[in-house]
Amino acid sequence: MEQFLEEAKNSSRILNTLTGKEKNKILFEMAEALRVDTSALLSANAVDMAEGKKNELTSALMDRLFLDEKRVDAMATAIEEIAALKEPVGRVLDGWITEDDLKIEKVSIPIGVIGIIYESRPNVTSDTAALCFKSSNVCVLKGGKEAENSNKAIAKVLQDVLEKNDLPRSLVSLIPDSSREGVAKLIKMDKFVDLIIPRGGAGLIKYVSENATVSVVKHDKGQCHTYIDKDAKVDNAIAIAINAKVQRPGVCNAMETLLVDKAIASDILPKLKVEFDKASTELKGCLETQSIVDVSLATDEDYDTEYLENILNIKVVDGVNGAIEHIIRFGSGHSEAIITEDITTAEEFLNAIDSACVYVNASTRFTDGGAFGFGAEVGISTNKLHARGPMGIEGLTTYKFKIYGSGQVR
Repeated sequence: MEQFLEEAKNSSRILNTLTGKEKNKILFEMAEALRVDTSALLSANAVDMAEGKKNELTSALMDRLFLDEKRVDAMATAIEEIAALKEPVGRVLDGWITEDDLKIEKVSIPIGVIGIIYESRPNVTSDTAALCFKSSNVCVLKGGKEAENSNKAIAKVLQDVLEKNDLPRSLVSLIPDSSREGVAKLIKMDKFVDLIIPRGGAGLIKYVSENATVSVVKHDKGQCHTYIDKDAKVDNAIAIAINAKVQRPGVCNAMETLLVDKAIASDILPKLKVEFDKASTELKGCLETQSIVDVSLATDEDYDTEYLENILNIKVVDGVNGAIEHIIRFGSGHSEAIITEDITTAEEFLNAIDSACVYVNASTRFTDGGAFGFGAEVGISTNKLHARGPMGIEGLTTYKFKIYGSGQVR
């Protein structure tokens, strides 16, 4: 592991010599190579899917794992969108002249070597590799064992393009030891690794956060809520709630709990039940919800669970303050939404909720690097420092100060 990471660290110096134009050319070649090698990628993915079925992975994990021609093309398109973004490195973020006539520039630079630990989704391999390459960072990847064959196939395509351009394969690589012991070593290698980004289940995040000596940006669970206020447009509220839960239940920005103002609960809950029944959503609710519609009882454990499946909690709350109290207690700092036509209530919600993304009259499903115009994301950061929310290329840079003098001494 140490030798592998030392090679990665050394290769970062080569990456820093590339111009933005050279990096973009290589990224476009990577995108095209994914399309050309689609059949090989799908064959590798089929092996993972068969193993996943044998190991009885949940439907949500199987959906995350699955690749088809459309998803491979989307991976390639994401790389092209990343290439089209403005160059993130070498930008002068600020500049001034001091009283001592020193000229100071604050300039963006890459972080260095970034270790990314993730689960299930093979597209994370290409997305994060492209984002790191664009921002002149070396990436060291540790994907989930359920996607092992898919990740190896994708990494090989990207590495072949690097080699074709006389660049080391170590710029984008999968760690040689993907066991738990391997992860334990990786997160303590602060001599070679500058940042660890874990994205996955609560257990993974907790383990990395508690044991890493390398700096960590957490991409924690998505305990997302939508609150329907008494002043909401009913049609809007129902459409947004259905989209937030049903459109793709197995992703971190899907709603897990629907909060409903008690002033309209008796009217809107039966209408919501009809629509969620059409989508075969399993519903759980509080006692007040149960008195209005037929659902099973939701417990505090349910309100604290990221299902990543077509299961939804419903809770009747006492207005916006009741919604805020519930989110403060059970939220994970990811994404929350309020549906209302009252601008004062909306602003109260926006200001009181301390999550990375807070919406008014829109689905939480928009918390995504592509939807935000970032091309793709490394993940959704629930950290408060350095990067927060969809973490694109700017989140993969830091800065240094360049100071120009003319003989000044102090």
